[in-house]
Amino acid sequence: MKLNRIYPAGAAVLAPLAGHTDLPMRLSARRHGCRYAFTEMIDAGSLVFGNAKTMTLIRRDPSEDFLGIQLVGSDHDTLKKALAIINSLDFSVLDFNLGCPAPKVAKKGEGAAFAALRPEEAVRAFSVLTEHARIPVTVKMRILDENDPEPTVRFAKRLEDAGAAALTLHGRMMKMFYSGPVFHAVIRAVRENLSIPVVANGGALSAPLYRTLLAETSCENGMVARGALGNPWIFREIADADASPPTVEELAEEMEAHFRSIVDFYGEELALRISRKTLLEYLRGRGYPGELRASISFLNSADAFRTLMKAVRKGPSPRYWQTLEQNPSAERRLAPSPVS
Repeated sequence: MKLNRIYPAGAAVLAPLAGHTDLPMRLSARRHGCRYAFTEMIDAGSLVFGNAKTMTLIRRDPSEDFLGIQLVGSDHDTLKKALAIINSLDFSVLDFNLGCPAPKVAKKGEGAAFAALRPEEAVRAFSVLTEHARIPVTVKMRILDENDPEPTVRFAKRLEDAGAAALTLHGRMMKMFYSGPVFHAVIRAVRENLSIPVVANGGALSAPLYRTLLAETSCENGMVARGALGNPWIFREIADADASPPTVEELAEEMEAHFRSIVDFYGEELALRISRKTLLEYLRGRGYPGELRASISFLNSADAFRTLMKAVRKGPSPRYWQTLEQNPSAERRLAPSPVS
């Protein structure tokens, strides 16, 4: 199957997450077993016009032996110009976004709205990429009906016929964004009706949930999105069912390493703003008091960061450890350590 030349069976793929999967986050994930990752979603027009932020987001570290780039757009001429730039760069695969439900994307008739409202045009736009790309072209989309697989299967087959090397399918409709049930049966129907591989997406917030996603869809690969935010250990836990969750000290060390990467990449002044949402994700769901998490929103100096990390190393509240005993399948676990 074509996918075996992109992702080996069982490999988890880090999704292109707007506002998150910059180089520092990818390096964090790679430290814990992630090999297959994407840039953030890149707007074709911004790439063509050399937008400074966009050019930063497409930077690739020499240590990244696999990196995909995801493109969103609809205008054929702009897509062709963006593709010419991508063809001159060093990426492993190009993914076309037909799945983003964000209003700022939808109002332009792109992403998930492109697939749902103008499927004929979406296929033609996708063909612009497959006809001229020097690297494999894949596509990411959402299901089109929760109860009837046929519309999703029909559209997915058209993308396959247009040259898709693989297809990633999020098991929620555009209107659901990232909440509600994931419709595994629709993903499974698409996987059974396509000759190219289908990567399952949606709801993989922990390693056990990732395994459920693959089992319920019969897909050989899954894409991890929000489950990786503040939780790079999910990749080692997916690879090894017996892997332990991080200790408090490992959590603190990774937060510090990730923060240093952000400073190195963006400079300290910008990093102090950018890092707030990232640091907050590390503490979310891990039993740290709300006051500590709230303080991250005001992080404004290296000294404040050091103070934060001293508090992190004290560990979560005693109640957290009690909660884990009662709920061993909690999504964002910590392993007990001497610090706790």
